[in-house]
Amino acid sequence: MGLRRVLLLLLSCVLQPHVHCQVTPGEDQKDHPAGPGHHHWGYTDVLDWDKEFPECGGRAQSPINVITLDAAFDPHLRPIQLSGYNLTSAETLKLENNKHTVVLKLPDTMKIVGGLPQIYQAAQLHFHWGSAGAPGSEHTVNGRRFPGEIHVVHYNSEYRSMDRAVTQQGGLAVLAAFIEEGAEDNEAYEHLLTHLEEVTDGGQSAEIPGFDIRGLLPQQMDRFFRYNGSLTTPPCLQTVNWTIFNQTVLLSAKQLAILEDTIHHDHDHILQMNFRDPQPLHGRVVLSSFRAPVGGRKAAGPAPPPSVSTPESDDPSSHSETGSHGQDDPQLGTGDMLAIIFGILFAVTAVAFFVYVRKNRRRTQRSSDSKSNVIYKAATAEENMA
Repeated sequence: MGLRRVLLLLLSCVLQPHVHCQVTPGEDQKDHPAGPGHHHWGYTDVLDWDKEFPECGGRAQSPINVITLDAAFDPHLRPIQLSGYNLTSAETLKLENNKHTVVLKLPDTMKIVGGLPQIYQAAQLHFHWGSAGAPGSEHTVNGRRFPGEIHVVHYNSEYRSMDRAVTQQGGLAVLAAFIEEGAEDNEAYEHLLTHLEEVTDGGQSAEIPGFDIRGLLPQQMDRFFRYNGSLTTPPCLQTVNWTIFNQTVLLSAKQLAILEDTIHHDHDHILQMNFRDPQPLHGRVVLSSFRAPVGGRKAAGPAPPPSVSTPESDDPSSHSETGSHGQDDPQLGTGDMLAIIFGILFAVTAVAFFVYVRKNRRRTQRSSDSKSNVIYKAATAEENMA
């Protein structure tokens, strides 16, 4: 079997929900023999991915750990703008359990039309999650992993198809957002989560009515991290332009439990912890559309909280310098600027006064020395009246 065919089949598995990732006995058995080490992969053998898929050992792999203080602020990064995301219920979407995640196939009428150099068309979205006892996001921030992560996969419209775009540098663009626990149900996610029971077993699929996909992403789309990376699953092609939103998505505890406990990769095992650990940056620069918080990281002790805001902290005035509820720009306020200006003026005035006093004292001393032999005589009353 040719390398190109293998790559295309694997990409179809990862990026197209209607393609099964595992071949049943007797189905193309010659090209896809069963068992580990023969183009099959899972999260239990993630350290061995590069043995069958060499690019998984490349130097531009994803996910990564985003260190907020190391991110380079780029004022030229523009807010992400979406088009066609508000689908009607008359349009049906295919939902599938591909044994690695749950995937929702998206129409290519959904597009990223702003915030990237080209227009990107949607292909699919999927999720990564952990369990009730452990978080499961792929990317991390300052060493912290979140309960879950959503990826919305797009391909560069210039290449006209996913299969072609995925092999080209910058051919894919993925919008990523962290999922956290909130106090209330997320209505947008209910459109999806209520159908997970229909795809419980690996390989199952279902048709679900369309809905506003925009609601699955954060409201704030102008604050994000950007870097060049790869697919986070084999064949790990390094052709992805990643956008990781700063604001998280909130799901209730009940909704998180549905995501974590519903999908099975076979009849007997629940699919959990379906994430890859962060990969080395190898000199790559992570860009930020906003400035990092003021202050440095501690040299020891627990990792500092991530600089990621929740929907409850949209108001910039409520953001703190640290913690998961927001992040301030390191820009001085008007009061701070005035205080600095007055401080400088006071210092200059003090120095000038000190110099004046020293000079005056020297003049007085010289005057006193020149008149030391003169006897002072008080003026008479007549002289005072003159």
